[in-house]
Amino acid sequence: MDDDRHEKIRQRAYEIWVREGRPHGAHERHWQQAKHELDLDDADVSAGTIASSDVLTVEALAMRTGITGDQAQELIDRLGNDRATLEQAARNLKAAES
Repeated sequence: MDDDRHEKIRQRAYEIWVREGRPHGAHERHWQQAKHELDLDDADVSAGTIASSDVLTVEALAMRTGITGDQAQELIDRLGNDRATLEQAARNLKAAES
């Protein structure tokens, strides 16, 4: 596994751990979930789309851009599944909130 991918998995696993209230003894599950989410993300990048029914992708969009999961789902529902459009709209939304 290359260093960049390992670091992305490590950071995502940490985010999952924090989101779940920092439970003790769940590191392997967090690591596997992070790997799975990044694999889905990589597949979406290759396809250039995000399926509105993919909850993990909604969360990934929210985490990448700093918006809430509800905001991410709303953007996907409203704008469709073009990744570039969604990323830009999410960044614009976050900038407007600041």
